[in-house]
This record gives sequence, structure tokens and C-alpha cells, in this order.
Amino acid sequence: MNRLFDLRAIIGGMFTLYGVIVTLIGVFDTPAEIDKAQGVRINLWMGLAMLALGLFMLLWLRLNPPKPVETVDEEDVSQP
Repeated sequence: MNRLFDLRAIIGGMFTLYGVIVTLIGVFDTPAEIDKAQGVRINLWMGLAMLALGLFMLLWLRLNPPKPVETVDEEDVSQP
């Protein structure tokens, strides 16, 4: 359950999704858009950077998963 709410999964998923979208936009940039950015394909480079960060976060989650939460039974709790 705690793995579902791990921020690495949320951040990694969002950056991966947006990285793919921005990279695809950067691949199909028009010459006018490239000239507006002074000759730099900024959408392509930022999309690839976002994609790399998202995949890094998901890999980090995969290699170092959160520890399971230990539950305490009512019988184990000593009554005062």
C-alpha cells in the first residue's frame, strides 16, 4: 500500500509522460520555432532531459522499494 503513494512513482510517471510528449513536439519542430529559440531545439533537449529524469526516478523506485509497514496486532499491545 505504501508503494502506491511513493513520490518517486508519481514524479517519475509524470516526468516520463511529459518527457515523451515534449520530445515528440521537439522532433516535429518547425524551422520558425527553432529560429525563435536561437537555433536550439529546446523542446527536444528538454523533453529528453525530462524523460531521463522520469526514468531515473522509476528505476530508483524499482531498485530501492519502500519497506513494508509493520502492523501491530491488538493482542500484542499490553494493556496498562
